[in-house]
Amino acid sequence: MTTTPASDPMRVGDVDQGQATAAAEDVSDAQAPDAWWKIIWSSKKARVGIVIVGVYILLAVFAPLIAPHDPANADFVPLAGPSAENWLGTTTNGQDIASQLIYGSRVSMLVGLFGGVLATLIALLIGMVSGYAEGTLLDDGLTFVTNVALVIPVLPLIITLVAYAETRGVGLIVAVIAITSWAGAARGKRSQIITLRNRDFVTAAKFSGESTFRIIFREIMPNMTSLVAAGFVGAATGAIGAEAGLAVLGLGDSRRVSWGTMLYQADAQGAIAQGLFIWVFAPGLVLALLITAMSFLNFGVDLLSNPHLRED
Repeated sequence: MTTTPASDPMRVGDVDQGQATAAAEDVSDAQAPDAWWKIIWSSKKARVGIVIVGVYILLAVFAPLIAPHDPANADFVPLAGPSAENWLGTTTNGQDIASQLIYGSRVSMLVGLFGGVLATLIALLIGMVSGYAEGTLLDDGLTFVTNVALVIPVLPLIITLVAYAETRGVGLIVAVIAITSWAGAARGKRSQIITLRNRDFVTAAKFSGESTFRIIFREIMPNMTSLVAAGFVGAATGAIGAEAGLAVLGLGDSRRVSWGTMLYQADAQGAIAQGLFIWVFAPGLVLALLITAMSFLNFGVDLLSNPHLRED
């Protein structure tokens, strides 16, 4: 007569405990949200934008090492074609076009960075405070200022402010662009904070005695990260385009080489009539490529706020 060996209760318990631990780890991994950079990188368009913007940043940072010559050096033969010494040829004044193109990325990236940051900070302060204080006199005043800023024609205002300024420089252009481009983003942030200010975590923060500004910027703002990031990318893109437009009109900083000043000089010196198409084509191309890359970045930022857009 054969007997079935009795099951070892300790062994069964160990197996059950191991399976439970593995199941708990699987559940925790499934519930853990993806990192924000993984979400952005999952978008093919955002990847292209990140790579292109990264290349522009490297060009701007290491311009003295990458550029073959000083952009202000006019010792070369005027109207020379592309060569080993002058990669894209020279201007009518004998300046190297490739060196100007590389150094011009510095102005665009600086204006985009600081203009985007300043415009985003103004929009955050006015939009979030107005939304949190909805229905009060403070909200009415800030909403009135925002509405006025929305209806004022931005381009004529920017041109007027820069044209009548005594000194022109990157700082002035950044300030003018920032104070004329915050209203739309502020309206969006006001609408978003109105939907968040009555949530349970905000009510708990109020009962705990936290200050209004701490509730707004420490409790509510982290839940609006994607909106803030999208606003910054949009403001930076607009700042880059506005700086180039002002420079093309002759309102840029004449002491610095930028893509806009290159286009202005090319037009003033008749580059097209003299056959210097690359002098006009090159700065226009790199400017259009940068703005397109910034727009591609927004596709990745949109994934943070709308999971339904994610490719997975």
